[in-house]
Amino acid sequence: MRPHLRRKKHPAAKGFTLIEMLVVMGIIAALSGIVITAINPAKQFAQARNNERQSGITAILNAVGQRMTDDKGTFAGPFTVGGTAYVCPQLPSAATAISSQGGIDLSCLTPTYISTQIPVDPNGGNWTSAQNYASAYTISADALGRVTVCAPDAATESAVPGAATICMTR
Repeated sequence: MRPHLRRKKHPAAKGFTLIEMLVVMGIIAALSGIVITAINPAKQFAQARNNERQSGITAILNAVGQRMTDDKGTFAGPFTVGGTAYVCPQLPSAATAISSQGGIDLSCLTPTYISTQIPVDPNGGNWTSAQNYASAYTISADALGRVTVCAPDAATESAVPGAATICMTR
C-alpha cells in the first residue's frame, strides 16, 4: 500500500458536549424544584395544624349539637348525667372566645359530650383543666339557632398560600 493513501485513525472523542451538559443540568433543576415544592416542611406542618383545627371545630359543633338534641333544641341550662349536675351557658350572638376565663365556658360538655377536654388550637390554645383552659376558638349562635365555631389563628399560617380563618356552621 502506498504511504500517501494510508488513513490515520483518530481516537474516539471522550467526554460530554456542552449541549449534553446543559440538558442534564436543566433536568436536575426541574426535578429538584418539584421535589422541594412537594416536601416543603413548613407548608406540611401548617396544613397539619389546619387539619387539627378543622377536627377541633367539628368536635365542638358535634358536642353542642348533641347537647341541644338532648335538651329539645336548647343549649343553655342545667342538666344531670349520672348524678352529676352541669350548667351550660347561653351561646353568644357575637363571636366569643371559648375559654374558662374571659370567654364562654363550654366545660359543661365534658365528659358527657366531649370525652376528655375541649379541643384547643395547636398554636394558640392551652388546656390545664376544665376550669383552666383557653381554646383560641370562637363560638356564636344566630337568631335561628345556627351555631358557628371558628379558628381565627388559621389565618396566621403564612406557609399556606391564601390562609384564612376556618369556620363551620350548623
